Amino acid sequence: MTKKVFQAESKRLLDLMINSIYTHKEIFLRELISNASDALDRRYYLSLSDESVSFDRDDFFIRIDADKDARTLTITDTGIGMSKEELEQNLGTIAHSGSFNFKGENAPKDGVEIIGQFGVGFYSAFMVAESVTVKSRAFGSEISFEWQSSGPDGYTLEPCDNIDPGTQIILKLKPDDGDEKYEEFLEEYRIRGIIKKYSDFIKYPIKMCVQRNRVKEGSDNEHEEYISLETLNSMVPIWRKNKSELSQEDYDRFYQDKRYGYEKPLKTIHMNIDGAVSYTALLYIPAAQPFDFYAREYEKGLELYTSGVLIMQKCADLLPDHFAFVQGLVDSADLSLNISRELLQHDRQLKIMAKRIAEKIKSELLSMLNNDRDSYIKFFEIFGRQLKYGVYADWGVNKDALQDLLMFKSSSEKKLVTLDEYVSRMKEDQKYIYYAAGQSVEALEKLPQAEAVADDGIEILYFTDDVDEFAIRILQKYKDFEFKSVADADIGIDAAKDETDADKELFEAVAKELAGKIKEARASARLKTHPVCFASEGSLSIGMEKTLNLIPGQEAPKAEKILEINRDHSVFSALQASHKADAERFARLARVLYCQALLIEGLPLEDATEYANDVCNLI
Repeated sequence: MTKKVFQAESKRLLDLMINSIYTHKEIFLRELISNASDALDRRYYLSLSDESVSFDRDDFFIRIDADKDARTLTITDTGIGMSKEELEQNLGTIAHSGSFNFKGENAPKDGVEIIGQFGVGFYSAFMVAESVTVKSRAFGSEISFEWQSSGPDGYTLEPCDNIDPGTQIILKLKPDDGDEKYEEFLEEYRIRGIIKKYSDFIKYPIKMCVQRNRVKEGSDNEHEEYISLETLNSMVPIWRKNKSELSQEDYDRFYQDKRYGYEKPLKTIHMNIDGAVSYTALLYIPAAQPFDFYAREYEKGLELYTSGVLIMQKCADLLPDHFAFVQGLVDSADLSLNISRELLQHDRQLKIMAKRIAEKIKSELLSMLNNDRDSYIKFFEIFGRQLKYGVYADWGVNKDALQDLLMFKSSSEKKLVTLDEYVSRMKEDQKYIYYAAGQSVEALEKLPQAEAVADDGIEILYFTDDVDEFAIRILQKYKDFEFKSVADADIGIDAAKDETDADKELFEAVAKELAGKIKEARASARLKTHPVCFASEGSLSIGMEKTLNLIPGQEAPKAEKILEINRDHSVFSALQASHKADAERFARLARVLYCQALLIEGLPLEDATEYANDVCNLI
């Protein structure tokens, strides 16, 4: 028996294949099953063009046999088989692919799909096997051949005892070594798990001989063993069925079977796209947030299949971050894969798919918003924050796509409303979309700064998420209306009240007492019943300052604070009375008013002891 030598390039590539390319050793079974499915496709295609080749669905299958005593795993298919020359080409020369050639000018035109694009996938078997034997008989031939190799050193190729048309691959597993337990690939549960994960939707039955026990006939408790040939895969993926064949119960069952979530999804999206890149997508919008959704460890992404074979568990490139909550899968036969199938060779196809998927998700969310408001509100309460992050992220590149999906609580409606609904109710002379930012709706309803706006009959949006103001600053305006915080220095309603020269001196004295803490003090045009509040100038609001303060390890920038005092409140009279008559009392009053403004905003007191003493002294 003459051993043939791999070419130097092939030898190096085989070594790389065994040691580096694949992330998980279990991938070898996916590759061998994919190649077997490929061979069955080619035999089926031959039956379409050659009347002498019969087609009987029962004759098309893949079989797996595990022999623990011999430490062998055998994968058999009833496909097209290989001649001696084809074995030499496809297995003797690494990176030559019969399937790839088949996709050329001789490719079938009737939708038959060939999974294998790179013959090198076969060599993943050497990750777990110390030797690989391939017996094959080309369909229509009377002679079988055997290819055998123990790795990079070379291979043999000789005639062998005849087998049925098709191919048989026998893996002699490596000895267990430390943490590497190769014998696990002979266990039924492990084989079932790998097939369920990667090859469940191969369209041919994957059968396996399994040992079972049953009660012996005529006996109450005596058992006997028997061999059962069981089909391990589902074969027909739900996403390849026509929508008319499926009920929502079918979609929900698949959702739960795939463990995307335990509750029924809020929305199911089933897409079939033909174009520059053809693909099918089955997407779900969950009804509950994954426990780790906002954790650093959370992985977004859709399962990626090619012709029913799982290629990536989480393909992050198929989903933008703002739709990271979407679960589901994409299946395409048009993808260009790299040598290990685990990474895409080019990203152009992915970008085309990702763009269409994002557009479809947005369209379905808008449809839910307009036609199933209760479901959309439930969705938004769970994932709305993610949409707001999407507006803020990447310098607002997605803001136009997301703005119509946003909702905020409203002062007049007492419920979540869209920006479009707010604008439709604006007063005729209203210039801005007004909002108030704080920790809760209850706190914002009592906010002193909102008095003037509310008294003018203007609706206020309540921002209670820490990302809200950041998102709105990126959005800037909606339908040509700018956003305006009720705490802005200029709220655009009434001009500040005229001040006498005496008042001017008083406010300058307050600012001097609070130097370094506020930018200025002034009479308030917005306060009606409350004594004091903060207004802010510049791009950083007080609410944004509070959010940035929560980031550990850095000192947050400070908002430019203006202390506004209500001249119609009795506290102003006390200030006036002590302004020049009692400097110490005036200073205490100024400090107390500043601390009260801090407390209203939910900001920490800089010196709680001083504040307590000032209050007691004033009492």
